[in-house]
Amino acid sequence: MQRTSTTVIAAVGGADDVLARLTGAANVRTLRADPGAPALERASTAWEQATRTTAPYAVHDADPLAAVAEAWIRRFDGLAPGGELEVAVAATLGRWRARSLELPDYYLVIDPEGWDPTRRHWYLGYLAAAAPSRVVAAGSDLLATIGHLGAGRWWPELDRLLDGVDLVVPDRAGLPDGTTPAQASDHPGAGLIVDAGRGALQR
Repeated sequence: MQRTSTTVIAAVGGADDVLARLTGAANVRTLRADPGAPALERASTAWEQATRTTAPYAVHDADPLAAVAEAWIRRFDGLAPGGELEVAVAATLGRWRARSLELPDYYLVIDPEGWDPTRRHWYLGYLAAAAPSRVVAAGSDLLATIGHLGAGRWWPELDRLLDGVDLVVPDRAGLPDGTTPAQASDHPGAGLIVDAGRGALQR
């Protein structure tokens, strides 16, 4: 696991420009990647920017697992051609092994109540089971959520995290009898929601 001098946060979801809501906030730098670029290119760009950032928090919307997440969602929604998920996993692991991308310190999941169920299962089930404190649901007050991020178990190595991902169905994602090594213990529940309260960060 590569580390940086900043706390890296990947914001996922949200109908508006999440980064715009944080631009100008004290102690927060927003990292921008070309919205039209492929998911892995965006993730590599955001990671490269994060390695050069010294602000306490660096926030981007370029999820390094976006390609895997979309393929997993499409697979279990019956929309993916055969092999799409396996290709996404291989491509993502290739970038990770080349050290051109890394998981963020935290995933900030924006307004998950409005998501389709399979997408919620990916972030709040599959990923949250691997590192419970690293996936945080957020509402409208993103600064409050960031200001109350807690410590906790770190991510497993990415190859371990994604091992057997094709075998985990959405309504079982994150449950104790899941099939991936990363999810075999310390089940936090598939419906992880964090109430951030009032935060210390100020605009």
